[in-house]
Amino acid sequence: MRSRAAAAAAAILLGLAGTSHAQVFDGGIPAGWQCAGDCGTAPEDGNITLAPGGGTQYGWVSTVNGAAGVLLPGVSAPADSIAGSALRSHLFTAQAGDALHFAFNYITTDGGDFSDYAWVRLLNGDGSQAALLATARTSPGGGAVPGFGMPAGAATLDPPFSDVEGLAPSWSPLGDDSGTCYIPDNCGQTGWIGAAYTIAAAGEYTLEFGVVNWVDRGADTGLAFDAITLDGVPLAPVPEPGRLGMLMTGALLLALIRRAGRRRGD
Repeated sequence: MRSRAAAAAAAILLGLAGTSHAQVFDGGIPAGWQCAGDCGTAPEDGNITLAPGGGTQYGWVSTVNGAAGVLLPGVSAPADSIAGSALRSHLFTAQAGDALHFAFNYITTDGGDFSDYAWVRLLNGDGSQAALLATARTSPGGGAVPGFGMPAGAATLDPPFSDVEGLAPSWSPLGDDSGTCYIPDNCGQTGWIGAAYTIAAAGEYTLEFGVVNWVDRGADTGLAFDAITLDGVPLAPVPEPGRLGMLMTGALLLALIRRAGRRRGD
């Protein structure tokens, strides 16, 4: 039977390591996530369902109240593309070979020659790009993922290619444009797409989800995302220094207790 000291040490480890498997957005946008423009969380809304394998809410970004200067680096845009939104996660640690998974759904009332676009990026701790994971943008001939005329994403997608449904998307984050379609054959939603990426090198990272209105502030577009896990565990922040010290203390206590137990058994 474990001693009280061993039980206390184990409780420290379990309590601080975060054993809950609640999904990232179940309680709203988590502490430490940063938004530029229009970001939020939502339950099943209109004809946008919850993500398979996700939680009771998903995260979203929308161009409805987008901010100036939010663009995907390396993707040109007209000078008046002023309605962009991006949501960056808290800092998290990963090891080389860790499996990052997420799901996303591209939802647009635009299409054709005025296609808005969206992306998902993995950023290094200093904010530089580690990998462009996925893109979305409709084309005059249809198709939305991977994004038309955009750089290739590094994540493996399931399905690998997706069109938007030719139905006006009913979704609150689209504001007054909800239920409308600028070009009926090129608006709607892709449905939830699974994405997987293997972390190349150990380090500290953030995830970024973004969307941009290509030309104007009309015919808005959004991106929904959820089911974000790292090696099967919902994304957790880098422990604060005090919490990290307590975790190490708990681990040391357990090691000392186990060593003492082995000596008594000799």
